[in-house]
Amino acid sequence: MKYVYIVCGIISLGLGAVGAVLPLLPSVPFFLLALFCFARGSKKLHDWFMSTKLYEKHLDGFVRKRAMPRKTKACILCSVTALMAIGFIMMKEVPIGRATLAIIWALHVYYFLFRVKTEQRKPDSSHCEQGEAIQRK
Repeated sequence: MKYVYIVCGIISLGLGAVGAVLPLLPSVPFFLLALFCFARGSKKLHDWFMSTKLYEKHLDGFVRKRAMPRKTKACILCSVTALMAIGFIMMKEVPIGRATLAIIWALHVYYFLFRVKTEQRKPDSSHCEQGEAIQRK
């Protein structure tokens, strides 16, 4: 079973890396799956993945604070909506499949809008200093 987790983790990592470049494919869910699989399959791979820039850029804030930047949340929601819409359109003759996709999509939207916190951006110190300088004048 350990090797199944490792293989799934490597595939998820690859799909997440592709998703980091292509706007249509979401990277964060694949990186989360890779993290989960590596944690179950190999401590060495898990530790390696947590030390990469991909982890720091895409997952660190989510894992630590259960929060994502608004832009990341919007990107995930848009790409998943587009992919599920394609599947929905292609399932004209399969009403059960359409209903299943609609339910999964609704749960996905609910989760990202109401369960994942939106990370607030910290104001850039240079903007604050400029604002203070303008107010003093």
